[in-house]
Amino acid sequence: MEVELTAPVKCVLFDCDGTLVDSELLGNVALERQLALAGIVESAAAITARFRGHKLADMLAALQSSHGVSLPPDFVDRYRERAAALFETDVVPMPGVVDLLARLDLPMCVASNGPLAKIRQNLRVAGLARHFGDRLFSAYEVGAWKPDPGLFLHAARAMGVAPGDCVVVDDSAAGIEAAGRAGMRALWFLPHGTPSDVPVHAIPVADMAALAGLLRG
Repeated sequence: MEVELTAPVKCVLFDCDGTLVDSELLGNVALERQLALAGIVESAAAITARFRGHKLADMLAALQSSHGVSLPPDFVDRYRERAAALFETDVVPMPGVVDLLARLDLPMCVASNGPLAKIRQNLRVAGLARHFGDRLFSAYEVGAWKPDPGLFLHAARAMGVAPGDCVVVDDSAAGIEAAGRAGMRALWFLPHGTPSDVPVHAIPVADMAALAGLLRG
């Protein structure tokens, strides 16, 4: 499937962490600190590079396996509490997002691998919640995490738009794969450089300013 964003775009599906809000590294700072209490030493930067866009349960399973450590039963709850405290004070929009959303005259929603409470908190703290209202879709609600296409397909159905008329904006390889598997076009937000392998259904974009010109009905 070739990407041709001159064809009508009827709905934009935004990822949240690392796409709309600068929260990904911040969340992994919280994870780094919580892991250290359990005897796993991993830097936030390394966690971000290795697991960008992945399901938390899969990340934790891989880290336990590679370090030979079992995490306590309350680990996720303690991590979520620590991360939420950081988000409440430090989350900001990604550069250019505020201007992009103000200019974008298309139906749009958020489709994220994160829990709904986290999505709501980060959008609120970053001042972006008014652009999306209740059009927030979480992998935890549908039981399908990127790169599974189920989350995007669910969001498209809820928005009343055919998958082929949707465009996904995501910063992770998992999100871009999910878009392709859902039959959607994708804009791969890559503020830190373009990978060597970009799938044919995606266009790499280095800054949010470029998105406004590409996303038009």
